[in-house]
Amino acid sequence: MQAFYTMLQFLLPGLGVTISVTAIALCMGCCIGALMAVMRVYGGLVAKAIAVCYSMVVRAVPVVVLIFILFFVISEFVDLSPFMSGAIALGFASGAYQTEIFRGALLSIPQGQMVAARGIGMSRAKAIRCIILPQAFRVAIPSLINEVSLVLKDSSLVFVIGVPELMRRAQYASASTMEPLLAFGTAAFFYIMMTLFVSKLLEAVEKRFAISF
Repeated sequence: MQAFYTMLQFLLPGLGVTISVTAIALCMGCCIGALMAVMRVYGGLVAKAIAVCYSMVVRAVPVVVLIFILFFVISEFVDLSPFMSGAIALGFASGAYQTEIFRGALLSIPQGQMVAARGIGMSRAKAIRCIILPQAFRVAIPSLINEVSLVLKDSSLVFVIGVPELMRRAQYASASTMEPLLAFGTAAFFYIMMTLFVSKLLEAVEKRFAISF
């Protein structure tokens, strides 16, 4: 038991990095996903083509490849730390999946609401921003619960570029103590606890803001 507590203390700094990477990626993905979904549902031909290409291409590329592209290629032109390279790559990946989540949510909003908003003098952009999107976010919450869990687990991939997150510190611990089961088992414990916490939190949010048509 003492060894487990010692391992917990060693991995805790990595837990903070994991949470930070996940939070940045999810926020970035949410912004990109909402924008691309609006472009795909309400945009013109060019906007729709851009959104479709982004979603299809990014979802077809493994996340680890995106991480390598950001770290080894883009960072040649823009000063990016390993941490930011990993977070941005995860954000782009999450954005592609959240595009599909928000697209489905937008399509679920009755078209009559846009007609009613335009009928009282709202512009199309204002109607989307003030009427349609707030409802779409609430409809999308159940799917976003799954996306949060996926991004949290995918955050472990940033260890390949040296980010000292949970998996990297577990790897250090395994090499120094020669106890891989304890090191990676403790890391798994952290991931399970975080996933359960986030799932329960978002389920409570879903119940609080659930809407029906």
